[in-house]
Amino acid sequence: MTAYRTATAAAVALAAPLLLTTWAAGTASAHGAPTSPVSRVVACSPEGGSLIRTAACRAAIAANGAPFTAWDNLRVADVNGRDRSVIPDGKLCSGGLPAYKGLDLARADFPSTRLTPGAALTLKYSSTIPHTGTFKLYLTKQGYSASRALKWSDLPEKPFATATDPAMVDGAYRIKATLPSDRTGRQMLFTIWQNSSTTDTYYSCSDVVFSAAGGASKSTGSTGTSGSAGSTSGAKKTAGSPSPSTKLETLPPSPGPASPAADSPSPAGSSSTGETDTGHLTPAADSTSGGGPALPLVAGGAAVALLLTAGVAFVLRRRG
Repeated sequence: MTAYRTATAAAVALAAPLLLTTWAAGTASAHGAPTSPVSRVVACSPEGGSLIRTAACRAAIAANGAPFTAWDNLRVADVNGRDRSVIPDGKLCSGGLPAYKGLDLARADFPSTRLTPGAALTLKYSSTIPHTGTFKLYLTKQGYSASRALKWSDLPEKPFATATDPAMVDGAYRIKATLPSDRTGRQMLFTIWQNSSTTDTYYSCSDVVFSAAGGASKSTGSTGTSGSAGSTSGAKKTAGSPSPSTKLETLPPSPGPASPAADSPSPAGSSSTGETDTGHLTPAADSTSGGGPALPLVAGGAAVALLLTAGVAFVLRRRG
């Protein structure tokens, strides 16, 4: 009997710290990525709906060697504002991380969002846990070509919009800005989120397409994000309510060198527009580093540890 009690107590001593360690790791840091305008990592993730079946996403996954399951975990530690010296040219969309290298493919057919020059924009950045930090939004210079991987020289020195410590509402930050009025055609919206409550900096690429200034929208019905810069309507939307005026689509490639045929498989059964609702996304559990799952799982881990400890104590008392 003594040997049984000793073995049971040892099992508790081993299991409880492991469960509590898992719980503690789950609270380590936040995760996130833009869902509107949709970022490449979200569009090509298992949560991307029909967009994951587009040729560009299939090529990105093939180049990556694995699906973008941890779409909300594209982060680099200890950058401390040294983005241009730490993140290499041609690897901005992946943050220089090998686990996301497929996002750096130079292609003009990634799922994109139609915008209007000079219009108001509300960038929706889904996240797991509220954290403080600064968002910086950049838009590629006029003349940018999607036929080459994004470089720092493609971006202006200063962002066109910033936001520090915005509130997270319904699982997302909403950054309001006014788009530059001099962009046309396919461009890249590059977002940097530098946390101040963690050491992490997040990077993301959102493919966008502008109509000619003052021009009418194409027959696809896609438009820029409506609303005035001072509007608060974006913050009142629920997490499952997509913006009614922003349309995701797969547009014809911009003029330029054609992508290699090996990188362009034809997705069977995919929509010609690649439309999807990205407002419902649930952040993925961290499978690569110190971050972790959402709070319900964190609480569950603690509860399991407590129940395990209490149960064994009860058994020991009964057998004492």
